[in-house]
Amino acid sequence: MKILVCISNVPDTTSKINFTEGDTKFDTNGVQFVINPNDEFGLTRAMWFKEKQGATVHVATVGGPQTEPTIRKALAIGADEAIRVNAEPTDGFFVARQLAEVVKNGGYDLIIGGRESIDYNGGMVPGIMATLLDMNFVNTCIGLEIDGNNATAMREIDGGKEKLSTTLPLVIGGQKGLVEESDLRIPNMRGIMMARKKALNVVEPVDAPMPTQDQKFEKPAAKGPVKLVEADNVGGLVDLLHNEAKVI
Repeated sequence: MKILVCISNVPDTTSKINFTEGDTKFDTNGVQFVINPNDEFGLTRAMWFKEKQGATVHVATVGGPQTEPTIRKALAIGADEAIRVNAEPTDGFFVARQLAEVVKNGGYDLIIGGRESIDYNGGMVPGIMATLLDMNFVNTCIGLEIDGNNATAMREIDGGKEKLSTTLPLVIGGQKGLVEESDLRIPNMRGIMMARKKALNVVEPVDAPMPTQDQKFEKPAAKGPVKLVEADNVGGLVDLLHNEAKVI
């Protein structure tokens, strides 16, 4: 089985976010980038398939040279080979089109992407890829087993879980549940040294439209002051909720 894990290079959630050029560009100064958490769950599950079933695991990202430390980390975790599409990931459809081309050229059986990235939260790339490739698709996937050409997937739905049976080739949009946070792997020194010798192939993007463009970014409003109400002043609390907070 040949697996491609799609990796998104995203800001660490502890980073302080700022914008430049009239709030039209994201300011990357001082920001540490990491593997998108939903993608990391998928990568860890792919490593399980590699160790238990002998799968080959490749990782791919769309981005400039600045993304290479992130994808090298994926190699250090255990992926066999990496592919970087040399283009800025400015639109979900554009990214999906580039990754679909990687899949076509690589002959992959299973494509694992995160349900969404934690920067733009678009949640569109895996589904668009599946459509472009005419492959089966399972989103919000929290469990996956492969037996030959057959796959059994568990996905999260409103109010519960749903078990599905499907076949390869398959695209999934994964999230926590594919593995737990305790299963995530930290590269050790041996993995880091081996990653330096693994192939990181840079390919140029194919022509594809960018249907959307970012116009402006805006931070959430700062939290207002807190008013404390005595426990026995129920009437005062109701008055504040009704007339000031306007939530009742």
